[in-house]
Amino acid sequence: MTWSKDEMAKEVIELFEPQSSVNLGIGLPTLVAQYISPDLEIMIHSENGVLGVKGRPKKSEVSPTLINAGKETISIKNGASFFDSSLSFGMIRGGHIDYCVLGGMEVDTERSLANWMIPGKKVTGMGGAMDLVNGSRCVIVMMSHFSKDGSSKLKSKCSLPLTGVDVVDIVVTDYGIFKPSEGKFEILKLASGINKEDLKELEIYR
Repeated sequence: MTWSKDEMAKEVIELFEPQSSVNLGIGLPTLVAQYISPDLEIMIHSENGVLGVKGRPKKSEVSPTLINAGKETISIKNGASFFDSSLSFGMIRGGHIDYCVLGGMEVDTERSLANWMIPGKKVTGMGGAMDLVNGSRCVIVMMSHFSKDGSSKLKSKCSLPLTGVDVVDIVVTDYGIFKPSEGKFEILKLASGINKEDLKELEIYR
C-alpha cells in the first residue's frame, strides 16, 4: 500500500534533526506541522514573517491576524517571533533555514525541481520557492509519485519550467523516499507493499 498524506508527513519529520528551523511550503507540506513532536524543538518558519508556527488552531483559537504564507490560519508556540518580509527573506537567503519542505510537479535525476507552473494554466506566481531552494541547507520535496494521468513525477529530466537547478536533496512521495544522486534516484525507503517494479521508468532508479 502507498503512504497516506499523513504518513508522508511523518516520514518527512523523521528526516529532521532536533532543534532545527524548518520552512513548510503551501499545500501538502503544511500537514507536517501537525505531527512534529514538541520534544524535537523544531522552529517552523513562514516567509510572510513568522518563526514558531505550531500547526492548525482549534476553532476557539482562530485569529485572522495569524496566517502562514498560504493564507491559512495557524497557531504559534511559546517563543514565536514576528517580523517583516525583508527580514524573513534575509533569513532564507542568508542560509539560516535548515530545512524547507516544498510540493512539486516534477523532480529529475539532476536534482532540479519544477513546482510553480504548468504552461497554459493560470499561475499565481512562484512565491518564495526560488529563494528557499537556494537558501535552505536541505531541500525536501513532498509530493505524490504519479500525476493524475499516471505519469511519474520523478523524471530523468524535468519538462516543466524550473524552480531551481541542482537543488533537491530528498524526495518523499506516497511510494517511498528517494535521493537524486549521480544521474539516478537512489531508493532510500519504499512504502510497505511497494516494490521497485511499481515505480515505472525503472532505468532512473538504483
